[in-house]
Order: sequence, then C-alpha cells, then structure tokens
Amino acid sequence: MTETASPAASPAASAARTTVPTFRHFIAGEWVDGVTGETFESVNPADRRDVIGRFQAGTGADAGRAVKAAEMAFPAWRATPAPKRGEVMYRFAELMARQKERLARAMSREMGKVLAEARGDVQEGIDIAYLMAGEGRRMFGDTVPSELPDKWAMSIRQPIGVAGIITPWNFPIAIPCWKMMPALVTGNTVVFKPASDTPHCATLLVELMAEAGFPPGTVNLVTGSGAAVGDTIVDSPDVPVISFTGSSATGKRIAERAGRRLKRVSLELGGKNGVVVLRDADLDLATDGILWSAFGTTGQRCTACSRVIVERPVLEPLLARLEKRAKALRLGSGLEDGVDIGPLINAAAVEKVAGYVEVGRREGELVMGGAAATDGDLAHGNFFAPTIFSGVKPMDRIGQEEIFGPVLSVIPVDDLDAAVTALNQTRYGLSASIFTRDVNTAFRAMRDFEAGIVYVNAGTTGAETHLPFGGWKETGNGHREAGHVAIDTYTEWKSIYVDFSGHLQRAQIDNQPD
Repeated sequence: MTETASPAASPAASAARTTVPTFRHFIAGEWVDGVTGETFESVNPADRRDVIGRFQAGTGADAGRAVKAAEMAFPAWRATPAPKRGEVMYRFAELMARQKERLARAMSREMGKVLAEARGDVQEGIDIAYLMAGEGRRMFGDTVPSELPDKWAMSIRQPIGVAGIITPWNFPIAIPCWKMMPALVTGNTVVFKPASDTPHCATLLVELMAEAGFPPGTVNLVTGSGAAVGDTIVDSPDVPVISFTGSSATGKRIAERAGRRLKRVSLELGGKNGVVVLRDADLDLATDGILWSAFGTTGQRCTACSRVIVERPVLEPLLARLEKRAKALRLGSGLEDGVDIGPLINAAAVEKVAGYVEVGRREGELVMGGAAATDGDLAHGNFFAPTIFSGVKPMDRIGQEEIFGPVLSVIPVDDLDAAVTALNQTRYGLSASIFTRDVNTAFRAMRDFEAGIVYVNAGTTGAETHLPFGGWKETGNGHREAGHVAIDTYTEWKSIYVDFSGHLQRAQIDNQPD
C-alpha cells in the first residue's frame, strides 16, 4: 500500500496534490474531513523541505464527534467476550509484524530516529499487542473463601468507558500501543489524539487497527493541537479515563482539569535519568551503555541518560572514552545507512537544547559539541551535535532539568553514598543504572535508587513490555504502563458475593467466635 493509496487520505486532495497527500480523521469507522477543513503539515525533521502530508487541524467539534462515536460503540464492545476482543488484537499484532519495515521507514521519515531504533519502536507495539491480546483469556480477579458458610466471594474487572489517549511524538507507534491495547482488551473504547509532530505514524497505526477488525467507533483518531483537541477530550464528561505521556508541566495541567470531574488519569511524564559508574566498573561496557542511553533517539527519550555520576578515580579514563566515541558518531537522516544520530524533532527543540548548552557553559566545562550541526545537508534538518559537559554539580540546572536532547552532564563524586545521594536529588525518578562488578553494591543500588526502573551493568533505556513501566515522584502519578498491571488504569474492580445458604447472614456480625 502506498501512502497516496492510504484509505486515510482524502481522494480529492490526493488527486489535486499527488505528491503531498491530505489525511483525515477516523471517526465511527470512517475516514472523515475535519469540521473546518483546515489542515497542518507534518515535515521530515531531517529535511524540512520534505512534506510528509497534510492533516486535519481538529477542533473541539471533531473531538466531540469522536467521543460520541466511542460512547455509542462502548456497550457492544464491552459485551464482546474478552477472548474475542483478544482475537482482534492478535490480528492487529500480525498485521503490524507484516508491515514492520513500512511502519519503521515511515517513522524514521516523520520522527527522525534511525531505522534500527524505529524498527525497535514498532516491535514494542507488536509485543504489547500480543501481550495484551493474551489478557483476553487471563484477565483475572480473585476468588477467595468467604468467612461465612455457603457463601461465594470473588472480584472481577470491568471496563470504565471511553478512554482518552494522548500520546507524544518520540515513540509514535510503541506508546499509542502501550495505551490502546490494554484499554481495548479490557472492553473500553478509545479516542486517540497523537502528537502533531507525528500524525502520519498514528494514521498508519489506525489503518491497521481498522483492517484488523476493531468495530466502528471502538477506535477513533483525531489529529490537531492539544488546546483544540486534547483539552476537549480531557474536559469531556463522557471520557472517564485519560492516559497521557508528555511533559510534567502539561501532565500537571491535565491532572488539574481532569480532577474537577474525578477522572481516572494515568500520567507518564519527565525524567532526569542517571548512570552511576563506580571505580570497579568495566569502563568499556559503561561507555557503551552511556553513549546508547544518552545519544540514542538523539536524547529524546524519557529514559535517556542525561547524567553520569562517576567516582573520581575513574573520571578521566571514562571521559576520554566517552569523548572519543561520541566524536565518531555520525549525524544524518535516520533512513541512511551508517547514521548513528538523527535530528531533533523540530526547530523549537533545537532552540531549547541550545539554551541549555548556554546554561551548561556557565555551570560546567564543555568537553565537546555544544552547537547545532549545520554542515552540508544537515542544514536542512534539526540537527544538534552530541554534547558532553564535565565538572557538573548535582544541583546545577543541567544536572536537574530535563533537556530532551543530546546533552550529557558528567558529575564527579567521592564514593557510593555520594553517588546515591546525587542520583536521588532530583524531582524525577524514572530510570537509573549502575556499573559495578560488586554484587553487594549492585543490590544496594537496586534497593536505594529512587526510580521505577533500575538497570545493573546496562544503560537507562531498554525496558521490556512484560514488566511495568513508569516512575516515582514527578515522573508520573503512580500508574504503570506495560506489564500485566497496565490493565489497572482501564478497569474498575467489582466485588461479588453469592449467598446460597437460604437465610440472611450478616458479615462481621454472624461470624463471631463461639
């Protein structure tokens, strides 16, 4: 299937502009134009001259239509046996697997990450779809003995209703799947608003969901801004559960708005992740883990390593390794062979990173990088050189604030206790890692690091879909994505008692000791 043959593309627009297709919302099982007909462009961040497509600039009215469609579809989808819902999800996973390369290439073009990482992003979506499809036959509650004779006691899960799914641009396939798969398998319907930097990836995903057989109205896609579309979804009285991944500032605002209606809200927010390197570490292995975690996805991961906390005796040899290896990294389009680092997502991201570099120049010592990369064809994209600062103090701004770019701060400490303190002295708590050969030290780190994810002798990225994903403190509000616990966000518990004794039994009254 070519992009211009996409069912999401407007036929009239495609005929008029064969090279730049116009895509539509997906509401109630149909691809439809927005109410206003206004559109916005999605461009390739590696080459801003490359326009991927025009997408509907959705409004509150478009979001309202999608919510109504999801609300109308909910009773039938809820009544569909969970194993049957799982079978649709299995078909979707199989379609994704067959389309993996196409999806990955589209992602590299629209989001910018290198092709190997894009394939991994799609694979995460496949993995979570298979995992959640299995929940259709495993969505267990508890069956427990009653304290009274001839009485049955159990608990079950039930869906909540319409789920508002609001996703970021950095994992434009994986994160929507993390959210939609548990929502759908548990019997909810969804209204999906993707980031405006990656609407094409979202459209391709929803095309496959429609092909897999999700009934009309079960999955709805509305593109557009957070202010116009996202706020409408958050404020709607007909959307009882919201799942959002993005900045902590936006997450707090969503929590405030949703709190007025006591909605269920799952927030996956920022991170300021650290790697601790101790004097007994394998420095070559640590270098591998740090470079991958800091500069993979151009540092645009919530789990990216932006701090290296290193014991002083190995500071200089580690810095030398990091600088040598980082200087060899090649920037360019993620679709090109041999490229290690793709672009930042947009011009605003370049400006933000550049601003933090200026802060870093005042707080630490610039080892390398520190500027936008504009040589040759890089000038047409949003590229920034891998940047390393040394001599950073734990409470410096570049050691505390989420930069979301290829900037690494190296923080020297005297010992393990100081390393643990430095690692934990941040308002975030998503991912952390330690490099050491001492098993006792590793277990202390596993216990003492204030993070939702801890790695030993690995970087800060690489979470697997069958364990919970999420963090402490301002990284979120306590919910988890992935793993079997992902269904907790989208289900309500119901406790059920069946008394077959034939007479009234009063719990805690009729079970007194003799």
